[in-house]
Amino acid sequence: MELSDRYNPKDVEEKTYLWWENNGYFSSEDVSTKPPFSIILPPPNVTGALHLGHALDHTIQDVLIRWKRMSGFNTMWLPGTDHAGIATQSVVERELKKEGKTRKELGREEFVKRVWQWKEQYGGRIVSQMKRLGDSCDWKREVFTLDEGVSKAVRKVFVNLYEKNLIYKGTRLINWSPALESAISDLEVEYKEIKGSLYHIRYDFEDGSGHVIIATTRPETLLADSAVAVHPEDERYEKFLGKKLVLPILGRKIPLITDAHVDKEFGTGALKVTPAHDFNDYEIGKRHSLEMVNILNKDGTLNENAGPFAGLKTQEARKQIVTELEQSGLLIKIEPHVHQVGHCSRTGCVAEPFLSEQWFVKTAPLAETAKRVVESGTIVFEPESWTKTYLHWMSIIQDWCISRQLWWGHRIPAWYCEDCQQVIVAEKDPTECTKCKSKKLKQDDDVLDTWFSSGLWPFSTMGWPEETETLKTFYPTNVLVTGHDIIFFWVARMIMSGLEFKKDVPFRTVYIHGLVRDAQGKKMSKSSGNSEDPLEIIEEMGADALRFTLMAQIASGRDLKFSKQRLEGYRNFMNKIWNAARFSLAALENFEAPQDAENAVPNKANLSDADQWIVHKLGICEKTVDEALQSYRFSDAANAVYTFIWHEFCDWYLEFIKPVIYGAEGEEKTATQLVLAQVLNRSMRLLHPFAPFITEEIYQKLPIKKEACVIDSYPTIKGDKKWLEMGSETVAQELDVVREVITAIRNIRGENRIKPGVSIQARLAPADDRVQKVLGNNRSFIQTLAKVGELKISADGDLSKCAVTPVRAGDMSVDVIVPLEGLVDFDEEIKRLTKTIEKLSKDIASLSGRLNNESFVKNAPEEVVEEGKANLKEMQGQLKALEESKSRLS
Repeated sequence: MELSDRYNPKDVEEKTYLWWENNGYFSSEDVSTKPPFSIILPPPNVTGALHLGHALDHTIQDVLIRWKRMSGFNTMWLPGTDHAGIATQSVVERELKKEGKTRKELGREEFVKRVWQWKEQYGGRIVSQMKRLGDSCDWKREVFTLDEGVSKAVRKVFVNLYEKNLIYKGTRLINWSPALESAISDLEVEYKEIKGSLYHIRYDFEDGSGHVIIATTRPETLLADSAVAVHPEDERYEKFLGKKLVLPILGRKIPLITDAHVDKEFGTGALKVTPAHDFNDYEIGKRHSLEMVNILNKDGTLNENAGPFAGLKTQEARKQIVTELEQSGLLIKIEPHVHQVGHCSRTGCVAEPFLSEQWFVKTAPLAETAKRVVESGTIVFEPESWTKTYLHWMSIIQDWCISRQLWWGHRIPAWYCEDCQQVIVAEKDPTECTKCKSKKLKQDDDVLDTWFSSGLWPFSTMGWPEETETLKTFYPTNVLVTGHDIIFFWVARMIMSGLEFKKDVPFRTVYIHGLVRDAQGKKMSKSSGNSEDPLEIIEEMGADALRFTLMAQIASGRDLKFSKQRLEGYRNFMNKIWNAARFSLAALENFEAPQDAENAVPNKANLSDADQWIVHKLGICEKTVDEALQSYRFSDAANAVYTFIWHEFCDWYLEFIKPVIYGAEGEEKTATQLVLAQVLNRSMRLLHPFAPFITEEIYQKLPIKKEACVIDSYPTIKGDKKWLEMGSETVAQELDVVREVITAIRNIRGENRIKPGVSIQARLAPADDRVQKVLGNNRSFIQTLAKVGELKISADGDLSKCAVTPVRAGDMSVDVIVPLEGLVDFDEEIKRLTKTIEKLSKDIASLSGRLNNESFVKNAPEEVVEEGKANLKEMQGQLKALEESKSRLS
């Protein structure tokens, strides 16, 4: 039953995880009498390594799964990885570059083989990292987005949408990566702040009647201008409407048009319109049927439409165009200008808005039902504030570009007949043209956007299009846990796909968490040098400390500040639990667990006040944790367990029971041992979802236990009804007074810097006879734990040159008075208090000023303002106490 002297996570975590896996504790059943509870793991990229964002995301899911598993549910947490088209292709292309080869030299078939080889070699890395964190997934169900079953589902969905005219091939403006020579999604465009220039250029009217001046950060795009637009109510340009302007350099004639999109207050109120190279201009171009002039090749160089600049890279073309504009007197001025420029997140090159023929999903018809299920509450966002964001996005949804010019991914199931140009879209590879019967068929070279297969994840992973038992049991899933950055890219698409193909929502609740930031609230990144590697943390501090740090801080939808200091604090919590368990097991050495030990209760007459107190506190903890987890308030649940174990069980109960444990054998000791064993057992079960490794290790050494903590029941006030009747609210309140008195005496000792070894006197002034009696009954506890020599319990006495602390617990109150004569240098203490009061007063004035500043309150985040108000209230309380202390010493 012994535990080692120190808790070393390395000795415990790997062997415990293997033991759980080998015993099948994470398995779910397709057919079961238990109620189902399922979560689909957002599939991490197969190229990925676990980062803190993953650690948060996965820990939330694991807490839910472990809690529900222990609560009697048939839990399925379905894991998988994403083929991550661009990311994986880029990694393998870099490997080839080291060998002096290129993808094109290798050819498509050989290259795809190489990517599969890479996946087989390295694809399991992220899975092993997930296991290090403690993810209790049903690994026998693991899926990869290019698995045969998923690929079958992807093809069926593509063909079905194509046949309904919801997938089409067309030319539209999309995000383009010249380095990849592929379309990319909005999520793969990273905006960086660039110190650039704003070029003011003159466009002359064809008839010589005047000119307009436009400002642009990209003068090279003027080669693709189709018009200049002004606001319809801008009187400055009324007389010029209908006239043509001469495009600088190329001399092309373009119209002056009016459009409400133009901001007449910005600059000159004139906007150059480049429909083929700007998303806003593209919309203007469509409204006015403007010519779409594309000046870019796929590699980002300028094409034949750029006239004399054809073949140049954009930066080189820009220099030459600026020189030419200067020489012709059309460049009015250049100003420094800081602006946001989109870059391809995979290659770092500038992402170009590019007019290109691609495959698209017509999303508007699919979005309507996807909006309704959220409006009706069939799907609930937690926190609710994200509902508005989701509905807004769905109301302005654009057609979705689903094709990528890559080789790694789901190849588009479309074939072209080389003889009659017929397009054949089919689930199975066709052998001949459906129109002319020609055998000369060529498959589309493009692959599907990774998000296309990810959008089917909740049902493609469960065997769809077959109607499997898995689907019948676990679809729709219960909850999706994800970050707010992919609500539109992934969450919305899963909802649309689920409703279209399963005629039901894919999940009932969407839990949105914030980002993990550093201790100062800055975004973590390798380039900033402030990112933390979760695997290094696990190696150094253990998975449980990391998990608990994340769970104790997470607030619904808000970003989380991650600090090493907090992490160390929760590592210390794990050590505290370990040491408390070691003490408890030593105290239970000769304890014999009764039959049906889980439900065994002692004779209440044999229970000490401390026993009744801890059982009552346990009931409060169970109730708080259950309510918090039901409402996705993870930090409230984690902190309730933390407070109970550290501040009630370890700090007080174990101290209260030492006289009994070290005393003679008897019915009271046997009763206390049973309470200790039961409370320790329940503490481990309550903590298990948050800190699974240490709790399982301790649980296996307990005198009262079942097969494994991971599958034991989760403690609730309903399940523990009989056991919790052993507690007493009245006794708990009485002992709370005793506890607060001891704490107050300890604080007085600390505040006045009285050494621990120095014996002090104390007087307790109770408010009434009941409190007097409680204090009298617990006199020895108070003297021992507060290290008090002489203790008087009386309302009468002098307060001068004394420290006084009022104590309250429920409706019971008492003043704690400690004479300081002979223990404290009063002159020095008054000086110290004066200095502290002055500093605190300045801090209060500064914080009050900020909180009274309307601008600050209006612009600061709500949580910052609330935190400020709470701090102010606390500081004002401290000031009052300090001033009272000073007046007593004076």
